[in-house]
Amino acid sequence: MDSLTQIVLGASVAEATLGKKIGNKAIVLGAIAGTIPDLDIVARFFVDDLTASVMHRGFSHSLIFPFVAAPILAWVLKKIYSSYTDVSFNDWFKMFFLAIITHPILDAQTTWGTQLFWPFEWRIAVENIFIIDPIYTLPFLTFLILTAFQGKLSKKRKLYNSLGLIISSAYLLITLSFKGVAHYNIAKGLEENNIEYKDINTRATYFNSILWSSQIELEDSYIFTYYSLFDKSKPIFTKKFPKNHNMLQPLIDEKKIQQLIILSNGHYLMTNENDELIFWNLKLGLKGFDENASPYIWSYVIKNNNGEIQFKETNEKMDALKIQERRSFRNNRNYSTEFSAFYERLKGI
Repeated sequence: MDSLTQIVLGASVAEATLGKKIGNKAIVLGAIAGTIPDLDIVARFFVDDLTASVMHRGFSHSLIFPFVAAPILAWVLKKIYSSYTDVSFNDWFKMFFLAIITHPILDAQTTWGTQLFWPFEWRIAVENIFIIDPIYTLPFLTFLILTAFQGKLSKKRKLYNSLGLIISSAYLLITLSFKGVAHYNIAKGLEENNIEYKDINTRATYFNSILWSSQIELEDSYIFTYYSLFDKSKPIFTKKFPKNHNMLQPLIDEKKIQQLIILSNGHYLMTNENDELIFWNLKLGLKGFDENASPYIWSYVIKNNNGEIQFKETNEKMDALKIQERRSFRNNRNYSTEFSAFYERLKGI
């Protein structure tokens, strides 16, 4: 999720754990703890961009990390706030542990994929909520602000914070049910169209949980569709987009190629354009909101230079030895037209 949401979640969890004893310090410390897992972005200063992207949501987002970080932070804070005689090491540990572990659990519900079980390369991506969802964050933030203005022993303080946690958690459960409805109707549409498939990947579209996009894996291709909870018609599927994975076969054992596959969660297309091999990552979804929607959004240009694999970013000047993605949706975008098309599709067909 976005940083603001993780700050609010960490602050609220810490408040529920230790706010009665240390007041607003719990909110501040919880907000800091809630962002600690994302400090893995500093890896970009030491490794190439692709490696850093693969490392993101790795160890620091695992279920192991809180057991490492929480006791260290608890020991430090116990030393700093030794005057709080009623706050034990276990109190500090519990607060930091919960503030940190809720971060990757929430991230695992977005599209990127989170290595909860690091060091195993298994990225969990439930995809029931978009990385920024104001319906989740804003009520949560509002109740947290109300909490901060109450005395630490006030009943209203506990009430407001509890409401924030309950409403936000309930919303996550609701998005799971919405995803289930979308998935069911898309699977039913595939069955009615006699389309045999290997997998259906349904994810929330941006800023909402009403309109869902779906990526359907066939034997040698992908098709795509949208489903709105307001739809009255059956899902309409795009044309087939060939996987062309065989194009990558000569390079399949290269480390950087394996990193690309990991980054895409194994969902990608290959094309050859002007004698350049293009790896299309399907994780970002589609461009367009109808049967003509295209998955060609996020890509890497791959070059084999005398046995050395190079990745070329075509939108920016760069050193060819660096690893950077090409996201074509960033260029020449008409936001007004795009939002209008998105809103019309969200309203249903």
